[in-house]
Amino acid sequence: MMATTRHQALVNDPRVAAARALLHAAIAEHQSALPSSPMPANPALTPAYDAMLARFAITRGRGLFFPYLGSGLGRGAWVELADGSVKLDFISGIGAHPFGHGGPELIDAHLDAAFGDGVMQGNLQQNPESLEFSERLLDEANRGAPGQFAHAFLTTTGAMANENGAKVLFQRKAPATRVLAFSHCFAGRTLGMSWVTDKHAGRVGLPKVLDVDYIPFYDPEKGEASTRHAVSVLRRHLERYQGQHALFIAELVQGEGGYHTGTTAFYRALFELCRAHGVGVMIDEVQTFGRTHEMFAFQHYGIADLVDVVTVGKLSQVCATLFRAEFNPSPGLLSQTFTGATSALYFGLTVLQRLRDDHHFGADGRNAAIHRYFVAHLERIAAAHPDWVAGPFGVGAMVGFTPFGGDGKRATLLLNRLYANGLMGFNAGSEPTRLRFLVPLLAVTDADIDAAVAILEATLAEVDAEA
Repeated sequence: MMATTRHQALVNDPRVAAARALLHAAIAEHQSALPSSPMPANPALTPAYDAMLARFAITRGRGLFFPYLGSGLGRGAWVELADGSVKLDFISGIGAHPFGHGGPELIDAHLDAAFGDGVMQGNLQQNPESLEFSERLLDEANRGAPGQFAHAFLTTTGAMANENGAKVLFQRKAPATRVLAFSHCFAGRTLGMSWVTDKHAGRVGLPKVLDVDYIPFYDPEKGEASTRHAVSVLRRHLERYQGQHALFIAELVQGEGGYHTGTTAFYRALFELCRAHGVGVMIDEVQTFGRTHEMFAFQHYGIADLVDVVTVGKLSQVCATLFRAEFNPSPGLLSQTFTGATSALYFGLTVLQRLRDDHHFGADGRNAAIHRYFVAHLERIAAAHPDWVAGPFGVGAMVGFTPFGGDGKRATLLLNRLYANGLMGFNAGSEPTRLRFLVPLLAVTDADIDAAVAILEATLAEVDAEA
């Protein structure tokens, strides 16, 4: 008879299975009462809801971006708020909720964690699921290039995953102190990453901790000339500060910067030059992970051989820094109290499995299909109203567009009006300002996209009429 722990006996207890079934049935019953169209707030709940929003604004020092407080119930792309309203969530917590709201997978992850003896796992206390999750990430990163990435260090936020990656590369190239990054990049809001992020407002009043040299991102209108210009700028930085750059941190699809994409030739030209100068290449996949035509965007663009460190987050639930064996740092450089919540580890494993089982990757995968279906709608609107909508439209399950020529005030008005009309998206970039959608790719249906586009088209007309 195979040996088992008492924990395994508990998990396999028939009473636990019966309790799971009862919980799933109760949740599904209440979810079925949610409509598949936006619903306004319940007037009887509005006063208390508004009071909570006001208290929250005082508590955190400023109001929420959206007046959003979830009730705790949702179904796929649809979510109920605490005022009784129902909205179509096409931003998914900026990509953190791949199943949307209330999926049975999420319930099971919480239930598995309830029997896991600890809300959080970390430096001194890990369970087997931390090991399994780390190994699964490495297996995915090494597809097509076995053994390239040897280590995975887990953490709770994408910004800390980036911090850890930068620390690994700085130590490797010590005493180099400089960083290379793309213009309009976003790397996080920690003290270090605030200086990498190309956004002045995010570091006002902060002491300078990093010197960052920016490379212009790919311009599709200029094509090869754009690549030549970026390489020229990179060469100037490398020559001016010889031996002083430790790393190039790069988003292959700019998230906060506006959902702009590069090309394989563009990235190879830059990163091969970095490799020739001993500069580590770190790919920030906190937003792109799982959303392009491959699990990793560096695989999507065919540049795995040039990547030294890669960071993941959001869709993965628990964040991580993956790196080559030769970059394994000295003891003491990396540590953490929290690896992440036990429920997040279980859920992250489910996400990785479902992305594979549901065939999300490849030119004919679900991610590409979501993109084609959504973008066909946007192209139809753009053909009829070129002043309303313009591309580029992103890649895979990252869909973006430029509204009203990129005018910031009108784009913000559109975003807020969409929220009021029942559709949640988010802004990205500036000059031009763009709108983006991060759909719950493991739950979204074509009918959900149809509903979103109907709201979008009506709201565009509404905002246009007010101009």
